[in-house]
Amino acid sequence: MQTMKYFNIREEELKNSVATDFFAGFDCDKIVGFIDFAVAPPTHPQGGTLLWAEAKAAPTDIIAMLTQLVLTIGKARTFDKIMPPPFLGCFDCEKIAFVPYFEIQHIFYQNDFNWNVTSSNTDTKEFRQVYEQIKRIIDNDIPWETYLFNFEHDAQELKKFIRDNFIVGKSETTKLQIDKNNFIIIYGKWLQTVKPTIQVNWDAAKRNGIIDGDFYLADLLSQENKTLKEKLFILLKSNYYEANRRIDESGMFASSQVYFSDNQKAHTLFWNKYERPPREEYWDYIVERRDLLVPQDVRERKGSFFTPQIWVELSQRYLADVLGEDWQDEYYVWDCAAGTGNLLAGLTNKYNIWASTLDKQDVDVMHDRIENGANLLHDHVFQFDFLNGDFSKLPQGLQNIINDPEKRKKLVVYINPPYAEASNKRTLVGGIEGNRGVEQNKTNKTYAKILGQGNAELFAQFFTRIYCEMSGVVLAEFSKLKILQGQHFADFRDFFLAKLEKMFVVPADTFDNVNGKFPIGFMIWKTSVKKKFVNITADVFDARKNNIGTKIFSAYENNRYINDWIKPVRGKTGENIIGKFPFKGNDFQNQSMIAIVHPNMDYNVEAGQFLINVNNLIEACIYFAVRKCIPAGWLNDRDQFLFPDKNWKKDTEFHNDCLTYTLFSNNITSKYGVNHWIPFSEQEVNARDKFESHVLLSFLNGKVVPNGYANLFEQLEKKKYVKREFSPAATAVFDAGRELWKYYHGIAGQARNDRGLYNVNASLYDIREYFQERNDKGKMNNTSTDAQYTNLISNLRDKLNILAKKIEPKVYEYEFLKA
Repeated sequence: MQTMKYFNIREEELKNSVATDFFAGFDCDKIVGFIDFAVAPPTHPQGGTLLWAEAKAAPTDIIAMLTQLVLTIGKARTFDKIMPPPFLGCFDCEKIAFVPYFEIQHIFYQNDFNWNVTSSNTDTKEFRQVYEQIKRIIDNDIPWETYLFNFEHDAQELKKFIRDNFIVGKSETTKLQIDKNNFIIIYGKWLQTVKPTIQVNWDAAKRNGIIDGDFYLADLLSQENKTLKEKLFILLKSNYYEANRRIDESGMFASSQVYFSDNQKAHTLFWNKYERPPREEYWDYIVERRDLLVPQDVRERKGSFFTPQIWVELSQRYLADVLGEDWQDEYYVWDCAAGTGNLLAGLTNKYNIWASTLDKQDVDVMHDRIENGANLLHDHVFQFDFLNGDFSKLPQGLQNIINDPEKRKKLVVYINPPYAEASNKRTLVGGIEGNRGVEQNKTNKTYAKILGQGNAELFAQFFTRIYCEMSGVVLAEFSKLKILQGQHFADFRDFFLAKLEKMFVVPADTFDNVNGKFPIGFMIWKTSVKKKFVNITADVFDARKNNIGTKIFSAYENNRYINDWIKPVRGKTGENIIGKFPFKGNDFQNQSMIAIVHPNMDYNVEAGQFLINVNNLIEACIYFAVRKCIPAGWLNDRDQFLFPDKNWKKDTEFHNDCLTYTLFSNNITSKYGVNHWIPFSEQEVNARDKFESHVLLSFLNGKVVPNGYANLFEQLEKKKYVKREFSPAATAVFDAGRELWKYYHGIAGQARNDRGLYNVNASLYDIREYFQERNDKGKMNNTSTDAQYTNLISNLRDKLNILAKKIEPKVYEYEFLKA
């Protein structure tokens, strides 16, 4: 077969050809939501499928196709309605690729992800985020040589792959097998069918650490309605569940029994559809990933995140670098926020390892793992509430270490602590009640004064108790970098005097259920060495564990910030205001919120507003350009912009570069009133009428405002300005902008009789809106169908990027940022 026949055909014809040539004998006519292509067995009682795939007629990037497929599935929640297949896939006219569904299923369960985006729009941050996640999975976990086929060269191998992997059930009464692909999906159906019949007060259960997922696991890992794994927190005992198993005060075994409200009818009907238990090879994976069954509100309250194995391994390598090759024999290890114990995987000396966790269920999981070969001691794994518990309740061996100052120096507290906050962006923006439990534990009440504003974060509370009550230990921890850089952690840095020996940082979104673009660091502190943190050079790793360099992280002690610098020169209402921007933090994570808008526009008013007039225009443009010229990314997310030194005042070229950058990067629109930000004369751009305002042009040329505008802007009448001279990079921006304005006044002016949209006072934002238009939801499109406009706006952006690169060194030279 020659794949040339697949070229230059439409997508529907391509799908039909692939179905005929490779999936003969399967049902390829099944319509599954908005998915392009589905393969199903010829007959199947549960309506199951074997493949969901994205199709493109033209050669297309595999990861982009898979990303579009994932966004399509996630938006429609297709997996909640139809049992997912063993494989997702994609194909174009040249090739076809498959991905096991279980490898990507966690993407569908991310917190705070906006699935309501157009799946084909590659410019959205959601598309880019999922693209990177899939790329990381493919690079790290999937042998492409097994799953990628060229239609022409690999035809026989592809047919064999389909024959070996697309297995059809032998009879119509076959139950659905449960595996890594579908156990979460079946859990979703179980929630709707079985959970309502279990006689439990779920709110009370949740407060006691019991989740519905524990009952599901008891069902799932059972045979003939009896749970096979005795170490689970909940057990199924034929027609009831056994919970709260314990030894009572008299030394007798006791437990609670939980029954069904419908005499177990819904439970029986539900499990008649599925084969239990799954194959034993899946048991450990399913139990260990109990975190995927934890409700989102519980995950957010506890703030716990599963540590990826690549960072576990790297952290242990760094511990060996700092403590020596034989550190595991010479030191004790306590993970006091162990979860299911994955951070301890790879450690060899089980007699020196202790693991505790808040949830009894997680202790049961670790005990079960021990019985199945995990290198831990049963009696060294225990339930303990670190922020509330008394150390006298710890196992005696661990108490002996903590109570001996010399032994304590040999104790490594090795943790990935909870990251929960008293409030976060979701609670603040959405008006949702914050996480009050974060501030209502014993540790916080004891140390609230020294923690200051840092008391709002659980991980800081962990470190505080460790430092204050276990002085001398080695603290090896994963955390956000707020303790090093955050303004609210200045009090924490004042009392937490320890030597930071070594550190690496990785992207936060490599951790499950973390979507933000910020760094998470692994830090090794020696609390026996009293030293206030000043700075450190950290190793930087990308999502694929590649070392991409180093970065200096500094504490911002005794520093004033960029908002402190700009606030004294802000204008006042009534002072001929031409624009405004919000005061929004001092760091890169707030970069997207910094926008110059029309003074009449209601934009981020709760943040406080900087009002712009001609007297503070240069300072405003410097502020804006400094905060926008360097792209925000995961690595610089927490870097703080500072109060500059005085040398910026003398650098007029820097002033004018920043002015130029701002003139062609603002969000001013004449929709809200007079546009004072037109940087050209009517003659320069062939305008078809007179502009309402020449304030900016007069400012650039050093001229007073014409008489018609004198009363509006008296300050321009009182002062003569020297005509500004611009660098070649800034001049190139003006030239590119002038061509864009000319094109607009030509095209829009000619079309005004037909469309009535010509606006002689159009701003750059107005021009973009004219050519790019808005979609049915009112959002401006990312692209335009006008090829000439696309070339002109691309040229302007290229010139702006060059100018931004020119401004960037000055940002560091004048100490707006620390190098």
